[in-house]
Order: sequence, then structure tokens, then C-alpha cells
Amino acid sequence: MAAAKPFIFVCGADDFLVNRAGKARFEELALEVTDEFSREVLSGFAGNVGEVETAINRFRESVQTVSMFGGKRLVWFKDVNFLADTVTGRAESTLKLVEDLKELLETIDPEQVTVLITATPVDRRRAFPKWCEKTADFLLVGGDGDSAAEALAGVVLAEARELGVNFGEGALQLLLAKVGANTRLLIEETHKLATYAGEGKPIEEAFVAELTPNVAEGDFFEAAEAFFSGDLKWTLAALHRHFFTGGDARPIISALQNRNRILLQVRALIDAGDVRLGPRGLDGMPKAQAAYGKHFVGATEKSSYNLFSQNAWYVGKLASTGKLPTLRRLIDNQQEFIVAFGDIVKRSDEQEEVLRDMAVRCLSA
Repeated sequence: MAAAKPFIFVCGADDFLVNRAGKARFEELALEVTDEFSREVLSGFAGNVGEVETAINRFRESVQTVSMFGGKRLVWFKDVNFLADTVTGRAESTLKLVEDLKELLETIDPEQVTVLITATPVDRRRAFPKWCEKTADFLLVGGDGDSAAEALAGVVLAEARELGVNFGEGALQLLLAKVGANTRLLIEETHKLATYAGEGKPIEEAFVAELTPNVAEGDFFEAAEAFFSGDLKWTLAALHRHFFTGGDARPIISALQNRNRILLQVRALIDAGDVRLGPRGLDGMPKAQAAYGKHFVGATEKSSYNLFSQNAWYVGKLASTGKLPTLRRLIDNQQEFIVAFGDIVKRSDEQEEVLRDMAVRCLSA
């Protein structure tokens, strides 16, 4: 029988997933340590080197404390953040303290004390995390690097299975596009959608479109959907509903500009033959990014100015909604948005009229 690992180390890039996994492991271990006075939870969160030292000293005192009744102790060192590639994490004093922590962990007797450490984020290039991976009962939660998107999808699918539901065609991709890399909200939305769908029923794409707020992109306004479908009647009705509830014109113009910028880039690539619209969305994006991504130097954040920073499925969905306008029409749209913004500044009490006139000019051409 293999010897017990000296401690448990759970880490990952997503604090919600790491904390959830740590809590589940702690509750499991607590079943073996029934004396609540023998269980201790310590914070490893530190904003500077001094706080790192304080946290490690508290941890040292805890693991070296003998149980009052002679049984095993359980110590959870949670929210450790000084193993990251940050100013605090890179400091020489911190690195020395981490080396002290390693020496302390090497002395732990798992028969006397069970130690659980949860850390996020972690610079896995460093010696300490590598040592933990070899020495501890090690768990990397959620993946990292290029697998982050797949990891998020895996988390959502696992949550759906626990709830007894699955996702219909396009529903999971739309959920990821609308929410983005917010694990907590993805799980909450999955619970909401599962309740709406009903046990054993699939979560349909239409449910996600109707019930899930657009946190990631910020442009799922009905007016934007209607405008780019080319339906003038729907657009005017959506604008009326927006202003009837006290809405402002500026978020609508922002939504239209963001969508239009993305479609301008898509149309240019399609006209150049670099990508094409297929049954599953936009085909050829990786090849196009390899050819043109160099022109977006430094633009790594998600932005409508950089097509390649967008969710590929989402881009294909936008481009295939209705008829994709011509490049000339998209350029004219952008000019119309600028004119409308100027008119709103001049006629702030006639915002709906300004946007209605703009929509008529764009969609009647």
C-alpha cells in the first residue's frame, strides 16, 4: 500500500473553482476529524511581504499544535495568493519565506495532521509548485493556458450533468459567449436554465438567448439584434420599447458600433477569401488569425476592435444572423452612428427620434 502523501495541494487559475474544490475536500476530510477544535481554517491571502510572513507563521503554529485530546488535526491553508507572478510573489523575501514553507511541509506527519492548501493563481514555472506536484496529493483545477475555454465548457457540462439536464445545439456556446470567463456566474446561470428547462429536458439555445444577461460582450440589446437583421419594423419597435422604459441612446449606439466593427472585419476577410460562412459559423478563423493577428500588437483583451479576441462561435453567430451587409453598407453604418451621436448631444431630449431617423436611413437604403 502506497504511503500517504504529506499534504494536499489544490491550485488553479480560477479562484471560484479552486475554493469550491478545496471546500469539498475539507468537508470530506472533516468526517475523519470529528472534534471541531481539531479543525482549523487559516487565510493565506497576502497583500505584501509582511502579510506573507504573518500568514506562514500562523500556519506554522497551527500545524505544530498538538491536538488537545490526542487525535488527528485538520488544517486548511486557503486563499494562498503569494505563489503567483506578482510583485509580492516575485519579491526575494517572499521566495525565501516560500522556501521556509517548503521545509515546514517536509516535516509534516500525515498521521498527526492533515494539511490542505488551496492556492490561486499559481506560477507553475517556479520550484515550489513543481515540488508540490511531485510531493503532495496534487490537484490542478480548471486547467490553464490555452485549455481555459475548454475547461470552462467542461465545468458547465459537469454541472449540467449533476442537475440532470444537457445542452441543446448551440446553447452551451451561446452561454459561454454571453457570460465569458466568469465561472461563478456560469454555474449560477446553468442552475437557472436547468430549472427553467425542467428535469431531464435540454437547455435550448432560445432559453439562453432569452434568460441569460450578456455580461461578456455587452451588446445583446434587442435593438442591435433587430438592426443587424435588417428588419426596420422590428428595429423601430425595439427602440420604442427601450425608450419607453427610460433607456438612454448612448448604450444603443455603443452596441451598434461594437457589432458593426466586428462585422466590418468579418466582411473584409470574407471578401478577401480568407474565411467563409458555413453551417457551423465562420470557417477559417485560425488561418486568418495566423495571417493578420500580427497587426493587433498588444490588443490581447476582448475588444470589438480586434476580431481575433472574440469568441469564434459568437462571431460566426453574429455574421450569420440575417444577411451580412456589404462592406460599403457597414462603413456607411459607422458614419451614421457618428452623426447620430452628434445629434444626440445637440438634441438630448429627442434621443428616440434621432435613433429612429438613423435606423430609417440605414435600413431603407
